[in-house]
Amino acid sequence: MDKAEKVMNLAMRRGFFWPAYEIYGGVAGTIVWGPHGVAIKNKVINLWRRMFIHKHNFLEIQGPAIAPRIVFEASGHVEGFKDVMVTCLDCGKKYRADTLLSEKGIEVSEALSLSEFDKLIENNDIRCPSCGGRFGNSTYFITMFRTTIGPYSESEGFLRPETAQNMFVEFKRVYESFRRVFPIGIAQIGRGYRNEISPRQGPIRLREFDMMEIEFFFDPENDYCPYYDEVKDEEINILHEELIKRGGADYETMSLEEAVSRGIIRNRCLGYFMVLAVKFLERLGIPREYQRFREKLEGERAHYAVQTFDQEVKLDRWGWVEVSGHANRTDYDLSRHMKFSRKELFAYRKLDKPKKVVIKEAYPMPRVIKEKFGDKIAEIMKELAGFEAKELYELLERDGWVKVAGVKLGKEFFDIRVEEKWVEIEPFIPHVVEPSFGLDRIVYAVLEYAYREVNDRVVLSLPPYVAPMEVAVFPLTSDSELIGLAREIYEDLKSAGYTVFFDDSDSIGRRYARADEVGVPIAVTVDFKSLEDGTVTVRDRDSWVQYRINKDRVVEFIEKVVSGTTFLEVAESMGLERYSQ
Repeated sequence: MDKAEKVMNLAMRRGFFWPAYEIYGGVAGTIVWGPHGVAIKNKVINLWRRMFIHKHNFLEIQGPAIAPRIVFEASGHVEGFKDVMVTCLDCGKKYRADTLLSEKGIEVSEALSLSEFDKLIENNDIRCPSCGGRFGNSTYFITMFRTTIGPYSESEGFLRPETAQNMFVEFKRVYESFRRVFPIGIAQIGRGYRNEISPRQGPIRLREFDMMEIEFFFDPENDYCPYYDEVKDEEINILHEELIKRGGADYETMSLEEAVSRGIIRNRCLGYFMVLAVKFLERLGIPREYQRFREKLEGERAHYAVQTFDQEVKLDRWGWVEVSGHANRTDYDLSRHMKFSRKELFAYRKLDKPKKVVIKEAYPMPRVIKEKFGDKIAEIMKELAGFEAKELYELLERDGWVKVAGVKLGKEFFDIRVEEKWVEIEPFIPHVVEPSFGLDRIVYAVLEYAYREVNDRVVLSLPPYVAPMEVAVFPLTSDSELIGLAREIYEDLKSAGYTVFFDDSDSIGRRYARADEVGVPIAVTVDFKSLEDGTVTVRDRDSWVQYRINKDRVVEFIEKVVSGTTFLEVAESMGLERYSQ
């Protein structure tokens, strides 16, 4: 049994996660996060908020998961969000072509054509995992969930495959509402949906998953990153383009400053968020040496990016697995949404000195239009309202007319204005770097790295600030006085805001084992000495060391451990006496 299977067995047995819809046979690519899993997810989210949003005074929004088709036409997802699929000629089952090859140790570029996939499958004799049959020719499969919005079938929409488009579509509203503060970071935590062809990797590949994303909007004429200097000397592991092409190494370790100076990372803010992502995973218990950034090569990158690095974690069964993506999306998204919506999505920069600009605009003249097209005036004006004055001028100059409501309006229907103005600010389309995190994969990786076996016992060594319960309270025996005092401590800890595991059944050793197995970092035990002098023992989950402490100081002790100081450091700083049974 490999570590992945052990972790998943523990997860199902102790209420972290399990397959969804089990009573109906389950649905591939869906899981239920149980009470312990939800608790960890929420704590990971809170840590991410502190490190990525609150630290920088970024702004968080929450947008709908359903969007009309035009949003994803503008974003390029309708055209570009697809995987290569193969179908077994015997049993009809369908699989992702790259996954089948990867499972045979054949790593492939996402830039391969359909015919290249077919050749690899044939040359390596890749057969159907279910029946051993041969595959037909590969095809493309759109991995977005289609739906209709309302009762009309023509109102087609999609469930979002990423939360990012909400932040681009709502950029202007957020920017204007917060007094044009710039640069600006907009964050969103929410659910994404991808109609995976054949998900077979538990929580690693899901059809419905949670994401934590930031779009950091900046001025492309000013590459200054306000956060860069504080991390430029930090070292990160990078599997960059040159190393990939040369082969033979998992990654190269270098400082952020070296990566930028060598042109490996071409945007300082992109590099800053990459370093912050490493620190984030370290806080979650994943050592830096088991993290790396793999650069996406030409043809592998998403359609919106000029440079992308996948942050990967080394897992026991699946090897290097992506847990976050860091992309330089330039002005792709805002430019596309401006084009498709015909709405301006500019930010504004203050000029060093005023400059003269020529403003060319065209405004429709309703009275003139009504004289010619009286019966259609309402429809015409409604459609014209969707154009900016500058856009109308450009269309008239280019074509000589603007077509709306089935009619062509020439220049005679518009008030043409050409003016010279001195301006102190000018509009520009912001560029964007994006750190995007997959929450479900991260939580699984945290569980795998926390999983240990000690003397045939499972210990889940989670960082105390992400453990599903911070503390356990046990009376040593079923004596009523011990239970009564233990209950008092239990209530005090709950009142202090902690999630507490209370257990008075079975032997104390088995109760410790149950608490260790779900990652409870501290156990408080009430024994007969507690009735004499008001002291209790506090036990460390990882070392099994115990100290005696006055029951009135337990809340203080828990608070210090949960804040990030180690159990032993807190015990020493509080002058506690080590307890020997």
